[in-house]
Amino acid sequence: MPRHPVFSTRVLLVCAALGVATGLLGGVAGVVTPAVIAFAPWAYGAVLGSHVLPGIIAQQVFRMPLVALLTHVLAALVASAVNPAWIWRFLGTALLFGAIQEGVAALTRYRAWGRWRFYVSAVVIGIVVAGAVALAADLTVLPTWAQIAYFVISILGPVAWTAAGLGVGSSLRRAGVARPTLHAR
Repeated sequence: MPRHPVFSTRVLLVCAALGVATGLLGGVAGVVTPAVIAFAPWAYGAVLGSHVLPGIIAQQVFRMPLVALLTHVLAALVASAVNPAWIWRFLGTALLFGAIQEGVAALTRYRAWGRWRFYVSAVVIGIVVAGAVALAADLTVLPTWAQIAYFVISILGPVAWTAAGLGVGSSLRRAGVARPTLHAR
């Protein structure tokens, strides 16, 4: 009996294309990050939130296991070509965000694909990012309004990017990107 590959060629190619497109955006986010941190550190969550896109779009298109993680890693490699100094940050973010997105999907046994599920992963990512950055950075040097804005934007940034990713993924599904191929006999 022939063994079927984990990912079809179509899935691999679409994940690669999504990885390139979202990786370029991630590379740009990496380039603007130092300016955001220097001039508006409270807005960092909006920039970092853009890194949810690879997994959200891939899961919305294919609705199958591991596409989020695969697409995140490919996007991180592309972003690293744009900003090589941040390769480990991009890969770490890709693994963290991809694992959270896959984990939330796995909790529903990859059967629940309602929009709510994507937003749950976005909120979890926002909370993890807000907490991690708060521990790494001394937010107490910011005025109280900026500290509050930081936490709100860190959680809402991934949610907003998730909404955009769901729109792109839904459009790709309607265009037939997820359509299964006919196998030759």
